[in-house]
This record gives sequence, C-alpha cells and structure tokens, in this order.
Amino acid sequence: MNVKIIKPDATLYEGEAKLVQLPGIDGLFEILNNHAPIISALQKGKIRIVDNNDQTLYFDIIAGVVKSEKNSVLLLVQ
Repeated sequence: MNVKIIKPDATLYEGEAKLVQLPGIDGLFEILNNHAPIISALQKGKIRIVDNNDQTLYFDIIAGVVKSEKNSVLLLVQ
C-alpha cells in the first residue's frame, strides 16, 4: 500500500509499506493491505512502518489525523 506522512513544513515519508501501526486516541492500531476505509485522530506516540523490504521505520508525532482507503494511507501529523 502507498503511505505518505506529511508535516506542515515537510514530507517525512512517502513509499510502499506492508504495515502501518499508529497511536490512535483509544490506543495503538494497525493498517494492512485492503483495510476498510478509515479516518482517525492520532495522539502523541510513534508511527511504525514495515516497508516491502521488511525494514521497520519509526516516526515520533505529537498529534495528527490518518485517512486510509483503497490501499492508500495519508497521515497529516505534527
């Protein structure tokens, strides 16, 4: 799936991934391929991405929003 993480002043990540783990306001949750459409608020924590080469990447955020549909994940974060 295509993942894009955007801050107000820069793009943190753009690429393909197998898994995205997010710090939702009610706890951690994951988005995998063919996930149902979702829009959710995010709280302070770490975004974990497992890319198609099985490498794990981490991004610290203060807050944000995620929108996912049709194997495309867009994160707007601080």
